[in-house]
Amino acid sequence: MGMFCYQCQEAAGGKGCTLRGVCGKTEPVSNLQDLLIYTLKGISDIVVKGNLDVSKLGRTNHEVLNSLFLTITNANFDDASIEKQINKMIAIRDELRKSVTGTELHDAATFTVDSRESMLAKAATVGVLSTDNEDVRSLREMITYGLKGMAAYAEHARNIGKENPEVNAFIYEALAATLDDSLTADDLVALTLKTGEHGVKVMALLDEANTSRFGNPEITEVNIGVRNNPAILVSGHDLTDLEQLLEQTQGTGVDVYTHSEMLPAHYYPAFKKYENFVGNYGNAWWKQIEEFESFRGPILFTTNCLVPPKSEEVRKRIFTTGSTGYPGCRHIEADENGRKDFSEIIELAKRLPPPIGIETGSIIGGCAHNQVLALTDKVVEAVKSGAIRKFFVMAGCDGRMKSREYYTEFAEKLPSDTVILTAGCAKYRYNKLNLGDINGIPRVLDAGQCNDSYSLAVIALKLKEVFGLDDINKLPIAFNIAWYEQKAVIVLLALLYLGVKNIHLGPTLPSFLSPNVAKVLVEKFGIAGIGTVDSDIELFLA
Repeated sequence: MGMFCYQCQEAAGGKGCTLRGVCGKTEPVSNLQDLLIYTLKGISDIVVKGNLDVSKLGRTNHEVLNSLFLTITNANFDDASIEKQINKMIAIRDELRKSVTGTELHDAATFTVDSRESMLAKAATVGVLSTDNEDVRSLREMITYGLKGMAAYAEHARNIGKENPEVNAFIYEALAATLDDSLTADDLVALTLKTGEHGVKVMALLDEANTSRFGNPEITEVNIGVRNNPAILVSGHDLTDLEQLLEQTQGTGVDVYTHSEMLPAHYYPAFKKYENFVGNYGNAWWKQIEEFESFRGPILFTTNCLVPPKSEEVRKRIFTTGSTGYPGCRHIEADENGRKDFSEIIELAKRLPPPIGIETGSIIGGCAHNQVLALTDKVVEAVKSGAIRKFFVMAGCDGRMKSREYYTEFAEKLPSDTVILTAGCAKYRYNKLNLGDINGIPRVLDAGQCNDSYSLAVIALKLKEVFGLDDINKLPIAFNIAWYEQKAVIVLLALLYLGVKNIHLGPTLPSFLSPNVAKVLVEKFGIAGIGTVDSDIELFLA
């Protein structure tokens, strides 16, 4: 077995990828990512045992977040950049260790490597399968994947100047705990819920960061056609990268389009002032292979959701930044002030033809919590009158599996007196369907990116208050969530922490759940997989 990874929904055979990731990552990339995570656990062991003041670890905090983010599915395929990051984190770790004396540290805090070969040899001993007990392994990995999602959201907030010391401190606490062989499965279950608690905190932090910088999202009609100008396509999730690109493209004659999870940028008031910010191109991340061909201009990846390009011509048009990387693609670093120079992308765009249109018309979004809560009276009246029978939370991720057609069919077959609450790229399964509205309320309420699932929790908690209920599960809300990668894991853990039960998760349950851990989630929280569309609708509406 050259590698072992089962962190995403596409784990080979529903068990794990052992030769090459379904996502496209190679054996060296996978194993180096394992070693990077192990190094972060060693840093955390030092921070926790040394009782170090996390508020004074500014650079370390940032690099830990960046390293976790780098290992998320479809983020970084560049083994050279991962090797460089490992060396950087080992240097940080060894410097921190000087402040901790007389304390027995874990191997993760002390191991040494002096070459790529020694890195790969060490990596082979510290991966997922190095934990023998499958239940402990399952819980450790679920916590680690939740931390990866947490780090992604914390990194976005940090780019806007917002941090939560409690979140940073918990990441060290939880990573260190995954090294502690004295912790029982029950201890780790408790830590899993604590991970969900801090997931709520980090999503609230990012929501505050985004809205304080860019304004509260507004219901917006977004163009999905094209203009006859050279253009740049922005993918990923980071709004500060988009802001800098829009500033630098003013007056250049170059248009800017969003792709996949960047679509919600159109909902923020701050971006509406840019005349060259003209629309959204394409669909969910997995369709990029064909859509990047027809776009014809350069593509900027701000974060994960990069699929290895099949065409050399397309690869030459892809630029990466932040935690993202791919061999042969040009990577743009920020300067000491966080500024990025996108002039190379802009000049390339000018030399390339405009995008070929693949759709026409528009789609509606911008239904984050502030906007929906402004309609509270209207929503409550619709529920009380029976105009709205039930809300369906269908947030999460999209993916390549044919079984995901379930979600489109589910949306199409829902009765006309139901409303879909969505966030994340899962929405591309139904956001272009003509599902109409209920008394002026769109039947698909798109809150935004995957992290904006927080908005859906805020809406649910507000409705619980308005209806005077003592339990969120008494609301006319059902949860039918699609997942793909680790940011969906932290969203799920956050919902469990908030007390949400009977969540249906698909198209498959995570491979990293051992039978015993899955049993706990079923018995304690009512977690279930999906069935047929008709049987599930009947069950949800019963």
